[in-house]
Amino acid sequence: MFAPGAGRPIAFTTALAVLMALAGFGAYSTLALRDGLWGISAGFAIVAIGLSVFFRDPERPPGAGVVSAADGRIRAVDREGDLWRISVFMNVTDVHVNRFPLAARVEAIGDAGGGFRPAYREEARHNVRRVYRLLGEHGVVEVTQMTGAVARRLVSFVRPGEQYAKGDRLGMIALGSRVDVCLPAEAYTPAVQVGDRVTAGVTTIARDRA
Repeated sequence: MFAPGAGRPIAFTTALAVLMALAGFGAYSTLALRDGLWGISAGFAIVAIGLSVFFRDPERPPGAGVVSAADGRIRAVDREGDLWRISVFMNVTDVHVNRFPLAARVEAIGDAGGGFRPAYREEARHNVRRVYRLLGEHGVVEVTQMTGAVARRLVSFVRPGEQYAKGDRLGMIALGSRVDVCLPAEAYTPAVQVGDRVTAGVTTIARDRA
């Protein structure tokens, strides 16, 4: 399965790869022309494969507790006043689709920040970003998509006023970057530590406080 909007570019580049390969087999193709057409075909095939990897979006059963909103590695678990901030750094090879960490209603979506600092740095929290304010069972939870030095395209799949289940698709970030989840400390306790590998929609990153 692929992320929304990915089918057309993947199909287009795949079709071009096939057409160029078939043209190379044509009756009027000279050796040089055939080699050139096959080379172009190979180029389009590589692009199609790259797009397929980049836009992959596998089905996943949701995990227990509060689950990660992004694939990647935990870069920070910080207590900030009455909130826990759990931050995930996404590599370019990770699945780029982000998911709801818990069942919630989308209360608001807002853009903020400026600049495109490397996402693994702490100051990247001031980059161009998109904040999703979610209302869950134990209060307000925020999910923030952050741009990076290369990843500068934030995509939303949802709108304010809509209700979603844990693990549903929220949006995506092109080429990786960072996703932070802020949870009320009175309701949740972290279940991960820095360096842990997490999978969006599956890995438990926090649990209800006993």
